Amino acid sequence: MNSKSYTMELATIINGLPEANRQSFITAFQASEKNPVLVFGFSVWLGGLGIDRMLVGDVVAGILKLLTLGGFGIWQIIDWFLIGGRTRDKNIALARSMAASFMHTAAPAAPAAPPAPAAPAPAESDDD
Repeated sequence: MNSKSYTMELATIINGLPEANRQSFITAFQASEKNPVLVFGFSVWLGGLGIDRMLVGDVVAGILKLLTLGGFGIWQIIDWFLIGGRTRDKNIALARSMAASFMHTAAPAAPAAPPAPAAPAPAESDDD
């Protein structure tokens, strides 16, 4: 996913939320998203150790990359071209799952109807 389509998809997700929840969604998403440029830096610097894959949540791929020292360098070079898009894909998946939880506006509680008056209990007679 390129940067332009990422931005458009994220804007679509945000605009699909109720107005009252947009700001809290943006705050929560910004705290959780991964920066593709930062992940690319880790890919260049520590890509042979699989740190870049572990950062985006691909733990199994990260461990395999660690055990093979970046696929003997080949996987590391391939990830230099792919890790930014992979990071954006993971961010969009995160945004969609977070948006589902922010989708419903907490409706103000409706005033409770007053309880119906209790019917008077029948009087007991002492006709013994």
